Amino acid sequence: MALFNPSVAAVIRNDRGDILFQRPRGSEDVWSLPAGAMELGETPAMAMVREVYEETGLRVDPVAVLAVLGGDSFRFTYPDGNQVEYLGVVFACTILSGRLGCLDAESAELRYFSAEGSPPWALPYPEDIFRVIDAPTWFERV
Repeated sequence: MALFNPSVAAVIRNDRGDILFQRPRGSEDVWSLPAGAMELGETPAMAMVREVYEETGLRVDPVAVLAVLGGDSFRFTYPDGNQVEYLGVVFACTILSGRLGCLDAESAELRYFSAEGSPPWALPYPEDIFRVIDAPTWFERV
């Protein structure tokens, strides 16, 4: 039985427009956006800032909601056999400060990829979320 898991994910671009992906520890062939579960009392934006820092060492500002994703295609089985079904809010984020590096045990590797040359993903993110958007969206920051 899968547990329902509210979560967040970040699309973070470098100066060239490449997108930051993380390869989770224990995975040799699939990658993910920096992402994680929301904690009680957090807004999605607060969770995004915390998760990105924990996984990448970067302080970010979530500036737009790119997608809200869920359903059967967002079920995931961890190496220990635990299953989750994510309801994920994907944010576009800008880097405020920090130094890129794996700060927690979840990330094995962090690397920027072009949108056209992205690695195989652990979850089926729609390609539209990797397009640059100009339209602002509202979300609760605190």
